[in-house]
Amino acid sequence: MLGEKGYIVYGTVRDMSLKPQLEAMAANRNADLRVVYLDVTDQGSINAVVEQIVRECGSIYGVVNNAGILLRGYFEDLADDEIRHLFNTNFFGTLAVTRAALPYMRQAKRGRIVIISSVAGKIGSPSGSAYSACRFAQEGFAESLRQEMQPLGVTVSLIEPGVTKTDTWKRGTASGAGVNTANPDSPYYQWFKQSQALFYSAMETSRITVEDVAAAVYRAISEPRPRWRYAVGPRARLVINARRYIPGELFERFYFGEVMRRVTRSG
Repeated sequence: MLGEKGYIVYGTVRDMSLKPQLEAMAANRNADLRVVYLDVTDQGSINAVVEQIVRECGSIYGVVNNAGILLRGYFEDLADDEIRHLFNTNFFGTLAVTRAALPYMRQAKRGRIVIISSVAGKIGSPSGSAYSACRFAQEGFAESLRQEMQPLGVTVSLIEPGVTKTDTWKRGTASGAGVNTANPDSPYYQWFKQSQALFYSAMETSRITVEDVAAAVYRAISEPRPRWRYAVGPRARLVINARRYIPGELFERFYFGEVMRRVTRSG
């Protein structure tokens, strides 16, 4: 979407075999897209991309932190290396990319940093302990960074989508589940199955598409006065507003109580 509106967009991928497909899609839309390799867990890779952009364009106006993976499972079933990989990608990857770009944006005294978080960054859920933890961390980082950068002309915005339909997550697949969640001897096995069923149901009935998320990103990059948060999807807005305006004990009793009843019910 940004490429169609006159922005030069560097689209980053870890799998360069996707490059021809992405370039063809961009050509069909008359979008200026330059596909480059990036692994947000590799500092050398990050530095190379930032240096290439500055060399070819002179500076960097916007950074969209959208690299992310999913990890689902009750905390006791999740291995340390699974959680560390999640944080290295979703949280520390965001920090590393942002840190590499900030000096150029600060020198230019302008710019936009967009961080794609999730409604899970505002509210936790059973089997979402690790995932919500990394999204909550992103939100705290973004809130502080926004205050640090605003006097320097750089704006920070959060995108908070609800469950979004993609080609990756389908019923019957692991969908980011931790390895030990498939162990029938786990004390959480049945609860996790129920939790996954709720997740699949939410995904299959979701009206949010990747285009909706892209539209929010475009607004955060292009609006003269970008908002601090962009909730994407009616469910996400409903839950976030309910958490904001309903007294804590009532919200916990009705929302969390209903979630727990659905997860722990037998049959």
